[in-house]
Amino acid sequence: MPHKFATMRGTGLVAVACACAALTGVAGVTGARSAWLWMHRAPSAAAAPNAGTPATTDAPSLLHAEPAQSVLADVDDTRPEVFGGGGPVPVPAPLAGLDLAKMKRDGDGLAAPTEAGTARLTVDPDFQQETLDLLTAHRLPEAAAVLMDVATGRVLVYASHLEKGVPRDLCAEAKAPSASVFKIVTAAALVEDAHLGPDTRQCYSGGESRITATDLLDNPARDRNCTTLAGAMGRSINTVFARLAGGHLSPPQLDAMARRFGYGQSVPFDAPVEPSALHVPADPLDFARTAAGFWNSTLSPLEAVEISAIVARGGETVRPSIVDRVVAPSGAVVWTAPQGPVSRRAVSRETAEQLTAMMDHTVSEGTSRHAFHDGRGRAFLPGIEVAGKTGTLTDADTQRYYTWFTGFAPVNPIADVRQVAVAVLVVNGPRWEVKANVIARDVLRSYFASQSTVGVTRPSIAAIQKMHARRH
Repeated sequence: MPHKFATMRGTGLVAVACACAALTGVAGVTGARSAWLWMHRAPSAAAAPNAGTPATTDAPSLLHAEPAQSVLADVDDTRPEVFGGGGPVPVPAPLAGLDLAKMKRDGDGLAAPTEAGTARLTVDPDFQQETLDLLTAHRLPEAAAVLMDVATGRVLVYASHLEKGVPRDLCAEAKAPSASVFKIVTAAALVEDAHLGPDTRQCYSGGESRITATDLLDNPARDRNCTTLAGAMGRSINTVFARLAGGHLSPPQLDAMARRFGYGQSVPFDAPVEPSALHVPADPLDFARTAAGFWNSTLSPLEAVEISAIVARGGETVRPSIVDRVVAPSGAVVWTAPQGPVSRRAVSRETAEQLTAMMDHTVSEGTSRHAFHDGRGRAFLPGIEVAGKTGTLTDADTQRYYTWFTGFAPVNPIADVRQVAVAVLVVNGPRWEVKANVIARDVLRSYFASQSTVGVTRPSIAAIQKMHARRH
């Protein structure tokens, strides 16, 4: 049966981090008043969220993103934070008028309008349609999925789905809370700044759905559970991240690491992308909650896929690209994508390797174990190691239940199979049946099946439709 949220008024925002089954049939999640919306306000005006009414938001919308430059301009960005080996690296500008919400398939693949003509896209038309069919079959209120080639940054899937309303580019919207995806940032700071590692052990208690001041205090009589940082990443254990961050990191260190992963900045892309929001508070309790992913940051699916790509690329960024060329009405090619990915180093290779080891636990034994294995424990992607991170937050006031999965595969090279990064955001209502990690799994199944990977089969859209017909 579908699941319905139980609303807990006056308890603050609820983050869910459990190793429960992610397939249809998982128990519902208790909700609470929204607290993450407050951080859209300017940090100087923001106060620590309580259990009161949600704050109003003046977060930048896509309509107010930085203006796109001329379609004929190859670059317009030499920002100081974008560096290569010896100085600023020029970043290709957004293409004027590119509207990915109007993406259409024709005889030459997928295309979208720009001011100068038709943009021919890197998106694979078959993967794209299969992903859209998947989102539609699950009857999701809102969902977005991005699949990207890790080596080149070329986007292979860029799918937005709304059950009702005017189509929007959900892949570029940064209105959803980062939730526990932010634990990747915290873990990176713990490795680089605090010199901890995947095997660092921490005992804990509490913190499953909220973090209190008591949860931050070591108490051997109460702390009967212990795990490593890698285990805490895999099972998304809030208290472990809160305690380690509170004991080993400062707010400026966490803020700096988040910005190295792109938080608070525009994502360089062929179309405007809403910047993710970030506020790292100084108050110890609020800082610990932020480090665990409870609030104070938002994320777009496009930036989420870039975060995973950074880890997969050994700590280097890659600029996502979706346009191969622009063709004018006359048939002339007036713009072509620059050759080679634009990159900079975000974290050290050693840090990326340790993050990979932590993220591997998510699928092998953590919050996505059930999503990536059937009832008999058999992997849906046999022989393919997947590193990833889930995230879950509930806003009971708006009855919106956010789930994330971002990751990459294969972790270890497979001959003739290109490594891809994936990010999926699912926004459910009070009644829900599937989470983002299930969708991400099936997007990866489609991709690896197309690569003729041994043992990998495509998801059955017909079977999903029949399942929903029986239940409704």
